Amino acid sequence: MPRTPIDITLPDLSGKRAVVTGASDGMGLGMATRLAAAGAEVILPVRNPRKGEAAITTIRRAAPGATVSLRSLDLSSLESVAALGDTLREEGHPIHILINNAGVMQPPHRQSTADGFELQFGTNHLGHFALVGRLLPLLRAGGARVTSQISIAARRGRINWDDLNWDRSYHGMRAYSQSKIAFGLFGLELDRRSRAHGWGITSNLSHPGVAPTSLLAARPELGRSQDSPQYRLIRTLSARGILLGTVETAKLPALMAAADPNARPGVLYGPSGPGNLGGPPAEQRMYPPLRSTEEAARVWEVSEQLTRTAFVAA
Repeated sequence: MPRTPIDITLPDLSGKRAVVTGASDGMGLGMATRLAAAGAEVILPVRNPRKGEAAITTIRRAAPGATVSLRSLDLSSLESVAALGDTLREEGHPIHILINNAGVMQPPHRQSTADGFELQFGTNHLGHFALVGRLLPLLRAGGARVTSQISIAARRGRINWDDLNWDRSYHGMRAYSQSKIAFGLFGLELDRRSRAHGWGITSNLSHPGVAPTSLLAARPELGRSQDSPQYRLIRTLSARGILLGTVETAKLPALMAAADPNARPGVLYGPSGPGNLGGPPAEQRMYPPLRSTEEAARVWEVSEQLTRTAFVAA
C-alpha cells in the first residue's frame, strides 16, 4: 500500500547558525539538509572527515548554494568535545539551533569511552551534556533552541544509580535506555535552569519513533559485523508501510522541535501514529521516567562532576 506523504514546512532560517551532531548520514544528514535548504548556515561536527565531506556533497546537491561546513568532534572523548567548544567560541558566531542527534546503540559487549565511561552513557548523554556546557555563551548569544534527540527506549527503564557505568553487570538495552533517560532529563532540566537563571535559551526533546536508521545496522567499530536481527525486521516492516516510519519521516520530530516557530520548550515531540512508532510529528505526553524534577537535578549534578563541566554563561 502506498504511503501517504508526511512532511513539515520549515520557516526561513536565513541568518541563523545551526549545529547538528550525527549529521554525516541517516536522520542527521536529512535534518542538516532541510535546515540548509531553509537558509541556515549549518555546522556538521563529525568524527569521520571522509563521511563528512560526502555529507556536504549530498547537502549541496539537494540545496545548491547551501552554507555548510565541517568541524571535528568525537562525542566519546571529552577532550574532543572541549576542542570543538574552543573552536566555535573562537569563531564567535552565535548559535541559534542546536540539535543533539548523534548516538550509539547496543554494542554487543560493554565498551568504554576515552574517559572510561560506558560507551552509550558517555556518548549519548555525557558527551552532549559537556558540549552544551561548552557552547553555552554562544547559545545565549543566539537565543538558541536546543533539541535533544532521545528514543522510544526512554519510555521505560531507570537510571542505574548503583552502577552508572555498568561495570558489574552490562546489559546493552538497559544501558541504552539509561543513556536516553539521562539525556532526556538533562534536556528538560536545561530548560528549567535557563528560565531560572535568565540564560535566554529554550530546550525541548524529540524522538524519531522506529525506523531503519543506522543505529542497529552493521557497525564493525562497535563489534557488530552485520545488521542486527532487529534492524532487518524494522527495515522489512518500514518498507511495507506497517506501523513504522522511514528515515525520511523519522527526522521530522526533531526538525519540528528545533525549527517550528510554534514548538514549545520543555516538551517532547515524536511520531503521532499508533504506538508513536511512525506517522506525522506532534507534541506527545512526557515519558514517565522523565517526569521527576528531582531525578533531573540529580542527573545534572552528577553529569557536571563526571564531565568536569561548569555551565558558565559568559
